[in-house]
Amino acid sequence: MSEHLPSVLFVCVHNAGRSQMAAAFLAHLAGGAVEVRSAGSAPADAVNPAAVEAMAEVGVDMSASRPKPLTDDAVRASDVVITMGCGDTCPVFPGKRYLDWRLDDPAGQGVAAVRPIRDAIEQLVRGLLAELGVVVAP
Repeated sequence: MSEHLPSVLFVCVHNAGRSQMAAAFLAHLAGGAVEVRSAGSAPADAVNPAAVEAMAEVGVDMSASRPKPLTDDAVRASDVVITMGCGDTCPVFPGKRYLDWRLDDPAGQGVAAVRPIRDAIEQLVRGLLAELGVVVAP
């Protein structure tokens, strides 16, 4: 019998900054121990270049990431749904755990303004991994 991997979906409006950074950190730190998704209620055309640069500074490559639309299927397939400013546009299904991470939106910001958002996301992701019982290197 196969072991169920916890599944996490990160959602923000454009899926171009916060949710992309959170998904990238979770995938990077969990090393395959968590299924990771991200999506946007109104996806942008591309990931925020300042977010890509800020993540590269800490050794996480997001250069191939692309914004994806939020679907009911993505929510249904996830154990934990973490919203970041998408408000009421996120579908709610029974039996899912919902968290709302209040973070500044990096849209239109330079890399200097994105760094503190990135660092806050990393701490939240590390806390989530601890709650999920996933051990990561410091």
